Amino acid sequence: MDLIQKVRNRQRLTQKEGEALYDLDLYTLGELADEIRREKYGNKSYFNINRHINPTNVCADICKFCAYSASRKNPNQYTMTHEQILQIAQNSIQNGAKELHIVSAHNPHDGVEWYMGAFRKIREKFPDVHIKSMTAAEIDFLHRQYGLSYDEVLDLMIESGVDSMPGGGAEIFDEKVREYLCKGKVTSDQWLEIHQKWHERGKESNATMLFGHVETRAHRIDHMLRLRDLQDKTGGFNAFIPLVYQKENNFLKVEKFPTGQEVLKTYAIARILLDNIPHIKAYWATSTINLALIAQEFGADDLDGTIEKESIQSAAGAASATGMNLNDFVAMIKNSGFTPVERDSLYHELKVYA
Repeated sequence: MDLIQKVRNRQRLTQKEGEALYDLDLYTLGELADEIRREKYGNKSYFNINRHINPTNVCADICKFCAYSASRKNPNQYTMTHEQILQIAQNSIQNGAKELHIVSAHNPHDGVEWYMGAFRKIREKFPDVHIKSMTAAEIDFLHRQYGLSYDEVLDLMIESGVDSMPGGGAEIFDEKVREYLCKGKVTSDQWLEIHQKWHERGKESNATMLFGHVETRAHRIDHMLRLRDLQDKTGGFNAFIPLVYQKENNFLKVEKFPTGQEVLKTYAIARILLDNIPHIKAYWATSTINLALIAQEFGADDLDGTIEKESIQSAAGAASATGMNLNDFVAMIKNSGFTPVERDSLYHELKVYA
């Protein structure tokens, strides 16, 4: 059967068919993805009011693509106290933030209590805020560093007040690529296992894919299909987030970066392939706000959020260090022809900006 017809019939595609999607012209691919997106969400474009907190940049792992970690005798190392984290949380919640997205480097000096104690204190002081925290890579680090099982770490997170998990640490699932990018960090199978265990506890998470560095298109399709397979089992992924590699201040020597067309094709293919993951997020912190707005016509129905402050992607050149003003964000979505919908972290609609 013709590939386009197969997509229109909502039939599942194989690895080879997924790769073949990249050979379609951009507009055909965009049209196919947009049909699916509008079938699901019409003209709605989701975002939330959130705050990213990155409590430490001291890291035991060395990833070639990372510009944030301070593992190499960096003079600008920092680790926040619980009091500093609480102060940031309080300021952000007063400004309307409903989600705290807390992701750190893998600091070998802090101990499990530094992580869990921070969550407990936030939960105690701000019972209504959604805590999204602990990537699978961080969980694997605590497992390796302190001899805790994945189950023990996950149970501690829930006891301490963590509501959902972000999708970081996935990078690209192909192990040869991982060995080059981030040897020693969580493996692809471990990443999937951790998310499966989290979902089995009735909790939800996101999934990411870092692309535009040394991976091939085939690696991207393989990555998406592995996520689709796990989602068939658990149904616990809220959103898939293709993260565009940021090229500054890191040790990964990449000379050829993806074009805007390649990025948009990847969003569109994600929407076509991942029929069981509800949302495709164009995370503007890595794609740029302009490309994220265009991505709404290529399958993406979510733009992440206002962020307020962000340290990891901006360290590598992304224009996300100070987040996005809410009114500007809403106006941009409206001007792009979509209806802004403020959501909570689990995609319940809070406010439609008609």
